[in-house]
Amino acid sequence: MIFFFIRLGHFVIIPYIDKTIVADMVSKSGFLGLLDLFSGGGYRNFSIFSLGVLPYINASIILQLLGVVIPALETLQKEGGEEGRRKIAVYTNRLTLALGALQAFMFTNYVFKDALTNSSFMAKAVIITTLVAGTYLLIWLGELITEKGLGNGVSLIIFVGIIGRIPISFTEAVTMIKGGSMSYPTLVGGLLILLGALAGIIFVFQAERRIAVQYSKRIVGRKTMGGQSTFIPMKLIQAGVLPIIFASSVLTFPGVIAQFLQGTKFADFVQKYLTQQNSVLFNLFFFFLIVFFTYFYTEITYNPKDLADNLQKSGGFVPGVRPGETTTQFFHNVLNRITMPASIFLGLLAILPNLLLKNANLSIFYFGGTSVLIVIGVAIEFAHQLEAFLVMRQYKGFLKG
Repeated sequence: MIFFFIRLGHFVIIPYIDKTIVADMVSKSGFLGLLDLFSGGGYRNFSIFSLGVLPYINASIILQLLGVVIPALETLQKEGGEEGRRKIAVYTNRLTLALGALQAFMFTNYVFKDALTNSSFMAKAVIITTLVAGTYLLIWLGELITEKGLGNGVSLIIFVGIIGRIPISFTEAVTMIKGGSMSYPTLVGGLLILLGALAGIIFVFQAERRIAVQYSKRIVGRKTMGGQSTFIPMKLIQAGVLPIIFASSVLTFPGVIAQFLQGTKFADFVQKYLTQQNSVLFNLFFFFLIVFFTYFYTEITYNPKDLADNLQKSGGFVPGVRPGETTTQFFHNVLNRITMPASIFLGLLAILPNLLLKNANLSIFYFGGTSVLIVIGVAIEFAHQLEAFLVMRQYKGFLKG
């Protein structure tokens, strides 16, 4: 029902805007097309959910990066407990408000100013307020999904938005074939590329490095405990789909800034190189952002020292590796070795379909490189959580109490 409500909201149009002009601008701009992708088509309709959850994602990125350079914030993130998480949530929501208001102001007064049917102060205030309110409603629905359901709510909202574009994309592809602007070999070639990307993504997200672990024998009463051999699985992609989402979100920053500096060399440079998905510089920037965020999120979400300490406390050890600091370093080295190829592979999977599909006149498919990564990544993570939920035999239903 939440997903149905979100999709319904994409057809609730904000007043004082000519939707036809907006849709035409979105179809011609790579920057607006990227934003439209994450909003689930909200920009084409200029609906109440046009901003989507990007302001919230950007606010989360900024706070995570600030946590690296501000010791007090880093302490709050790692050792603050429930109170720390509550404060971080408050900071994130306040920053989301600021970023959402700035983005709404920019779109109303600069990007879509030619589409305004009423340029009065009150009309602009209604548009800006509605856009920001729509973002907060989406965030609340995402938190509701995370708290009461399965999976990450914000990721699932983006997932649903992308999936919702598939029927429209196929309808437009049929229209292009009938009109002669696309041939069947081109369509088949594009689909084969997408299938190859699907196979690669599923392989990467499912792959894991299994580290052998031996537990020492302990005598408890008359019983002998332990002594068995097992393994610790280390996933190839520790951070899941978040690096792709965050990298795509960061790519919107230059476009937002350029809207305030129209007519300058910076704005022309951004428009030419950093907002076009077939641009080499755009894809290189996108590639290095994915690599960076893969390393960054693996570093903050996976602690080799805690893993080594817990293993030692339970009487386990890695054969051939001394317990303690040596085991910590061993886990750290393994993590680095699997993160590097994983980040490079993710980056390549994200940019190659963009370049190939764009040059093949298949930009009509929103199910391109970034979309495939996000959809498959979210779907696999959701499937794993569902499997864990069923293994725990929680037969109270899919909604948590």
